[in-house]
Amino acid sequence: MTKRAIKLVIADAHLVPALDPDAIAPMTADAVNALLAEGESENTVRSYRTALRYWAAWFWLRYGQAIELPVPTAVILQFIVDHLERRTASGLESSLPVTVDQVLVQNGVKSKLGPLALTTVRHRLSVLSKAHQLKNLDSPVHDPKVRELLTKSRRAYAKRGVQPDKKAALTLEPLQAMLATCDDSLRGVRDRALLLFGWASGGRRRSEVTAATIENTRKVGPRAYSFTLLHSKTNQTGVARSDSEKPVLNEAADALSAWLRRSGIVTGPIFRRIRRGEKVGEPLAAAAVRDIVRERAALAGLPDDFAAHSLRSGFVTEAARQNISLGETMSMTGHTSPATLVGYFRAAESQRSAAARLFSGATKPGEPDGK
Repeated sequence: MTKRAIKLVIADAHLVPALDPDAIAPMTADAVNALLAEGESENTVRSYRTALRYWAAWFWLRYGQAIELPVPTAVILQFIVDHLERRTASGLESSLPVTVDQVLVQNGVKSKLGPLALTTVRHRLSVLSKAHQLKNLDSPVHDPKVRELLTKSRRAYAKRGVQPDKKAALTLEPLQAMLATCDDSLRGVRDRALLLFGWASGGRRRSEVTAATIENTRKVGPRAYSFTLLHSKTNQTGVARSDSEKPVLNEAADALSAWLRRSGIVTGPIFRRIRRGEKVGEPLAAAAVRDIVRERAALAGLPDDFAAHSLRSGFVTEAARQNISLGETMSMTGHTSPATLVGYFRAAESQRSAAARLFSGATKPGEPDGK
């Protein structure tokens, strides 16, 4: 910068209000929050919005006023007992008044009457804690009384045999049943390509499926594509890694080629909505992947406990069943820690256990013992 330019900057400096170095200016705070929001995934932002909307509605109905931060610890304790069940002389009960519960459901804030799942309550508390953190306020969720109540509640649920709600794994057999429902219509061709792409490329999350574009999914052989996955749950900063390239091969590649030919898509997102008259529309939202999995499961006559995450858990489970190594599976899924996958591999190994078949292999009365 020249001396003349420096003088002009100094001369105009009085036109810009000076900032307090010990405080964040309002506009700066807005910019920081905007960057924080942009850095989160769409699913995370959506879940935060849903949780905060619920907090606002519940607080208004319970206390007759708008919620403000910081929230007192007593409110957190009330929220927990309102939404988790406890044993009483008359059975399991929670403290949420029926009328309040009905209003929450009628206004679409709550999906159904009754207590929330333990995982949902913990998520709602986590979101409220995050809201306090962004405001530089002490979170009441970290209060010792709240922590103890949550710990004891988790143990109580475990003693009752309540397990976290996990979607069924879409292993090879149910996947094949779903694929059999995909006809030669444009929708059938798309759904077949989407299911195989999401499953065969390593059990992609729904947001990763909808992130596939012509630009990041290139054809590398007659029956082969390479999907470059730079942004994921385990790679939030988009740093190129050795396992960023996910292969889409054989039947999955064939299905993808068929969809691209039929749809005429040559740029942008690969998986799109299909409108009347078999017209290709706008890109699919992540939630549409869940809907497609559920719809195809219903058409195949499968149980209604499949969802988008079933693609991921199904790929890992099938890899374990087929004795694919943990390292090779992780390179496909993108897991950075084997801890999550070990449970699937142990479950698959236990099904092949000779010890689990001791009764079946035992000599029956009256039969020779083989000696």
